[in-house]
Amino acid sequence: MLPSPSPSLSLPVSLSHLLLITPSIIIHFCVWARRANMDSLGLFILLMLQCFQWTAAHAAEDITWTYKGMVGQTEWSEYFLDCGGTSQSPVDVVTTQTKYDPSLIPLTPLGYDQHGNSPFTLYNNGHTAVIDLPEWMGIGGLPWFFTAVQLHLHWGSGGPSHGGSEHTINGQSADAELHVVHYNSELYPNMSTAMTKRDGLAVLGILIVTGEETNPAFNNVLNYLSRIRHADQKAYIPAFDIKSLLPSDLGRYYRYNGSLTTPPCYQSVIWSVFHERVQISKAQLLRMETLLYSSKSEEPDRMLLQDNYRATQPLNHRVVFASFSAESGRELSSGEVTAIVIGVMCGCVGLAVIVRFIVKTIRIKEPEKAKEIKQDTALNSTAAGEKKEEPSLSLQTDP
Repeated sequence: MLPSPSPSLSLPVSLSHLLLITPSIIIHFCVWARRANMDSLGLFILLMLQCFQWTAAHAAEDITWTYKGMVGQTEWSEYFLDCGGTSQSPVDVVTTQTKYDPSLIPLTPLGYDQHGNSPFTLYNNGHTAVIDLPEWMGIGGLPWFFTAVQLHLHWGSGGPSHGGSEHTINGQSADAELHVVHYNSELYPNMSTAMTKRDGLAVLGILIVTGEETNPAFNNVLNYLSRIRHADQKAYIPAFDIKSLLPSDLGRYYRYNGSLTTPPCYQSVIWSVFHERVQISKAQLLRMETLLYSSKSEEPDRMLLQDNYRATQPLNHRVVFASFSAESGRELSSGEVTAIVIGVMCGCVGLAVIVRFIVKTIRIKEPEKAKEIKQDTALNSTAAGEKKEEPSLSLQTDP
């Protein structure tokens, strides 16, 4: 998430960097120390502290980080201290351990569909494909107003069901992930300042899965990847509705405090990972995984840009909140939906058969019962007649 520009060197911090301190820095400290009436020992200590601080900062800027290799993600914390922090991203969201927070209202994209006539800038920074977003776009539903900065993608290399997303749900990876990055423009003047503050950034995480149908919205990006195949290449593409890339349900999401998922890994991000996945086709995923290179066009050895996702990081006692309860948030699988539909249909057919059987049985029994009643009536009439005749016969036979 939010990759930094690709630097030119890959040297670790060493003693040689101390020689890069400019005379202006030394003069500045000498003047400051003299005004403060500090002794030579205090000056020396302050100067050395500043040396190491300055050296570490500038050396980190000169490091070329990768996802795998000499400065791969397992070594990031050696060169970028925040990458070893306790509030890192991405994380695995265990749904049974999330906490429902009714105050989390649906997120509202603002200006996402007001793209105007100006084209978007799409570029390959050696780590991912990025689109710069205009400043009139933002996101509502957060404690502050956040202005949109850019969006980018993360993916794998093995096709569907082989991973590629950064966040996982219950240990399950999606095939890719989209990040839409915003900065807190209500509190901070720009992205550079905000990204170092704890409440400086807000990022939307959209998990991407594959299916049979093509997603037209993602073609607004994927159709132009061939124009930026190599690192540092840029292209202008037609503007489009950014909201079309998001899931339809913006009210169900997971919220936690985390970090950038790439160096310098500043722990300044309010994450909102949507529960609903977005679907693209297998062909679209293949283009994402195979079209771009992490190497520059002038480099003889081309390196495919693949597996540009960071492994999940420990929560370290952080709480992941959910904007929905477990009951309302449970999403049925296609198999479960099919089973329910078939069950309902079978139930309806069975009920119809039972009702018909009952009606038919009643219709059969009604004539039989009427016949029995008629026969009983006839027998009763005969018996009554016989009883009336018996006294008259007895009278006739008496002497």
